[in-house]
Formats: sequence, structure tokens, C-alpha cells
Amino acid sequence: MTHASHRSVRIGVQLAPQHADYSAIRSAVAEVEALGADVVFNWDHFYPLSGDPAGNHFEGWSMLAAWAEQTSTIEFGALVTCNSYRNPDLLADMARTVDHISAKTPGSSGRLVFGIGSGWFERDYDEYGYDFGTVGGRLDSLAEALPRIEGRWGKLKPQPTRKIPVLIGGGGEKKTLRMVATHADIWHSFSDVPTLERKMGILAEHAAVVGRDLGEIEVSTGVNLVAGSLPEDTLEAQYELGTRLFTIGLTGPDYELGAVRDLLAWRDSVNSR
Repeated sequence: MTHASHRSVRIGVQLAPQHADYSAIRSAVAEVEALGADVVFNWDHFYPLSGDPAGNHFEGWSMLAAWAEQTSTIEFGALVTCNSYRNPDLLADMARTVDHISAKTPGSSGRLVFGIGSGWFERDYDEYGYDFGTVGGRLDSLAEALPRIEGRWGKLKPQPTRKIPVLIGGGGEKKTLRMVATHADIWHSFSDVPTLERKMGILAEHAAVVGRDLGEIEVSTGVNLVAGSLPEDTLEAQYELGTRLFTIGLTGPDYELGAVRDLLAWRDSVNSR
């Protein structure tokens, strides 16, 4: 068993904010929470990533504020926030505010997961007037932003309700995984089993360099499945490599939750061993 053996399996559900009326998104969030999923995610884009490129689409962070108020138990966040769109100190303040909105009673903890990445969808940049630049430049900007975000959280009044968990998305082996080793509580990728095994080894090397215990980082993997066809061999192999957060993506107009139910049943089976 890996360093992650002490962690329970968790299930995330990403509700793509595209091709749907907001009422459908609101209802899907409520149902995902009622089913007992651990985390519900959206994403931080301005246009659909699949289907009709001119279809319905909603902005992510204003939606997270609504989810903070709507929900009461489930964690939530963006998978992932694009670092390029906002001043890092402003983004930290937005996250702190949403964190507080999600805390339901005085003194209780918020439930925000702060997912962030360097950005990649060029249309978002071109249409909204941001400089797309280069992959390396965007990664360097993220590396500069993360300490500013963490520093701003320490200066705000009130401060966040808890140490907001930072999720970094991406699998770049030189820059991204180094940032994961330094800053992340959760690392998310869409890696198949051989790729995940290789990247886990590289992440361990980065963690050793910065003096970080790899066991502090929860490993998150995107899964593709439909109801009734649970890829248990793949899930078990990812589990053995240390994955503990398994996230399925759903899109509008209808957020079909059958596969989520299957994944939750698998989670409960694994956690009861």
C-alpha cells in the first residue's frame, strides 16, 4: 500500500456549467449533495469546452458563491480556477469570502476547495482580452501568484475559517509538479495508470527536494464512466498508486447521475474494507 493508505476514498462530481439553464445546475448540486458525494466542482471558463461552442455557459466564481449558500455539508470548488483572469490578492479575497459564506454557524469551518491552474483554453483569453502568452509564461505566473494568495489569506480580516485546501491541476513534470510539492493539499490530473505511476515518482522527487511529506498531498484523478460500466480494474489500480479523490465530469443540459451512484457505491465498498 502507498503513503496514502491512511486516507479514505472520496468522490468528486464536476458539473460543467454549460448547455444548461441555471435551474438545472442548482438542482444537480442539490442532488449530488443528497447522494453523499464528497466534493462538487464547476470550472473556470467563459465558453463551452464541448458540444455547441455557442451554447449556454455561466461564470464559475459567482456560481461558487451561490453554491456556498445553497449547500450545507459538501465541499465545493472550481476544477480549476484559471490564474490568469484575476489579480492574485483579489482572488484570495474572493476565496476567503466564499469560504465564509459556506460556514453555516458561528465558528464552523467553510467548505471551499481552492482549485487553481495556469489556464489553457485560448478562446477564453482572446474573447475576454487576456494575454494568452505561452505555456511556460502562464506556469511562471502561477508560481508567482501562489505565495501572494497564501500571504493575502494571512492578512485578511477575518481570515479564512480554516486552512483552505489548495488543489493544483495539471501534470507538467518540471514546473507544475514542483508547485504541487510546494503548495498543494490536493493534486489533480487526468492520468491513465502508467502515466500516474510515473508522475507519482516525479512528484515524490520534488517533495523530497522541498522537504515535503508526500503523504500530505491528496491525489485526485478524473474518471470517465457511464452508469452500469464501472471500470473497477482501473479504479483499483489508481487506488493502489495512491489516488483517493476520484472525480467524474458531467455536462448539461441534463446532469445524469447514474454513474455517480455507481462510483459512490464503489467508494463505500472500498472504505469498508
